[in-house]
Amino acid sequence: MNKLKDKVIIVTGSSKGIGKEVAILLAKNGAKIVVNHSNSEQEANETAAIIKKNGGEVIVVKADVSDKKSVTALFDKCIEVFGKIDVLINNAGTMISKKLKDNSEKDFDIQFNVNVKGIFNTLQEADSKLADNGIIINFSSSTTKLMLPTYALYSATKAAVEQITRVFAKEIGRGISVNAIAPGATETELFLTGKSEEQINKLSSMNAFNRLAKPIDIAKVVLFMASDDSKWISGQVIGANGALV
Repeated sequence: MNKLKDKVIIVTGSSKGIGKEVAILLAKNGAKIVVNHSNSEQEANETAAIIKKNGGEVIVVKADVSDKKSVTALFDKCIEVFGKIDVLINNAGTMISKKLKDNSEKDFDIQFNVNVKGIFNTLQEADSKLADNGIIINFSSSTTKLMLPTYALYSATKAAVEQITRVFAKEIGRGISVNAIAPGATETELFLTGKSEEQINKLSSMNAFNRLAKPIDIAKVVLFMASDDSKWISGQVIGANGALV
């Protein structure tokens, strides 16, 4: 239960969904956690309360990852409180599911600002502020390989994340590993909103286990990737999707 003892970890977008499960599990394994949210203060505090109840150390920091000044403040606050940053987990993201022709310019901007510019901002901060031999985990999505209708823009943002991951892994140096995780369909509010039971059943039937992933399924992969056991893996996209693709 101490695979991450004394590691300080920022988990962006960790007030709910996969990020919440990741933050709780990593804290159970000894990490000191920064729970980040952009506009979900109540949920973020609830996540932090669970971590504290389990005996973990945690702070909550509001920051919009698409805003560079907010991201700088997020990193600086973490260093002020905990003295360092060992692991950055770029989980914050947004998804708008529409046919390409139906997307507005605003829909485009929202997804690219959070999903791509957000990672651009955090990686720029991490380049100088992440500890030597640290770990960066970016979140992609298995939609990049599925070619599902209505996911053109979202998939495009995640394809950008994957390419940034591969290149940045060779740029940053200092013993820091950089990888991406690409979950499949997962039971989160973000994923389930607006989908019919028929759509959910269809997506469930597309993997080898005939079910949607639970957030804990993804969190367990993140736990391994955030530990030093994963250090020889870098510049990779890890599919966590039950043989979906």
